[in-house]
Amino acid sequence: MKWTDTLQIAEALYDKHPDIDPLTVRFTDLHRWVTELEGFNDDPARSGEKILEAIQMAWIDEAR
Repeated sequence: MKWTDTLQIAEALYDKHPDIDPLTVRFTDLHRWVTELEGFNDDPARSGEKILEAIQMAWIDEAR
């Protein structure tokens, strides 16, 4: 997975953290959780607030 795979990342985060409300996750934690996902293979420095927001929004949709 790359940073641009927001839907796939959101699905993986939902599977790994099903009891977490995505709205309560700080971006620093979200960044770490994404980089720790199995199959994630991108430069950790390539993310930014826009990418993390997109992942968070996709995760919120996934959690509904």
